[in-house]
Amino acid sequence: VVFTSYWPITVFIFTWLAFDWKTLERGGCQLTCVRHWHLWKWYCDYFPLNLWMTHDISPNHNYILVCHPHGIVSLSYFGHFVTEITGFSKIFSGLTFYMLTLGAFFWLPFPRDYTISAGGKAKEKNDSPRERCGGGKFAHRGVSGLAECRYNQPGSTTLVLKNQSAFVYMPLWHGVALISSYFFGETDFYDQPIFNQVVPEHGTYLPLCFLWTRFIRNSRGPLPYAQPVTTIVGEPLPLPKIENPSQKTITKYHALYIDALHKLFDQHKITFGMSETQ
Repeated sequence: VVFTSYWPITVFIFTWLAFDWKTLERGGCQLTCVRHWHLWKWYCDYFPLNLWMTHDISPNHNYILVCHPHGIVSLSYFGHFVTEITGFSKIFSGLTFYMLTLGAFFWLPFPRDYTISAGGKAKEKNDSPRERCGGGKFAHRGVSGLAECRYNQPGSTTLVLKNQSAFVYMPLWHGVALISSYFFGETDFYDQPIFNQVVPEHGTYLPLCFLWTRFIRNSRGPLPYAQPVTTIVGEPLPLPKIENPSQKTITKYHALYIDALHKLFDQHKITFGMSETQ
């Protein structure tokens, strides 16, 4: 493009990136209209998606939401929290959502602009909504990722949390409450091929995971099954503000978080067709 008649497009893109590069450091530029695009209604109605809140959440504090299971591409998380179609602003009145995601999303034009306008922040720099910035901030923190999604199969879910205590560190540092949530049905979107189980954990199986499933097993392309998903958001777990928390302290609150997640799951699993022993 640089050496063609379209070179002004390249100049415009780089000029815009230079002008907009500090936007994240200035707090981002979230656009509510982006979260209301009609496209997202089609997206959420396809499955469909439903969002439940089990406890009132005060807008006077800040929170980190942790979602389980991760799924292959976190389809439910996107529909519930990155759009307004399932009623986030009505259910969580007074709270502003921020999406903590990989910094790589902010290096490319267009994906960068959309991510910022949807409330995205690089989790490497903004791992926690700080209390000194005021209350009413509701941020999502991904946990486990690829280490977990490789084990998910329809009707079966394995959470990888035992050695995933790092997500507790920054909430402790800033004294921000953790909230657990569970996607009932997230793992039913795709059948994972058998070779996924033998590919190394840090391999490049993810892009192949659903492409293989959809192109080989039926002719609809890489689309997920239209399976309903209900997300249950639990009770906030208050954390004390401890600068430079020790590993012992992190382990303590990590265990408390897992207990809260277990409780949330056990309270609702029968409602969504799971056995009492699961």
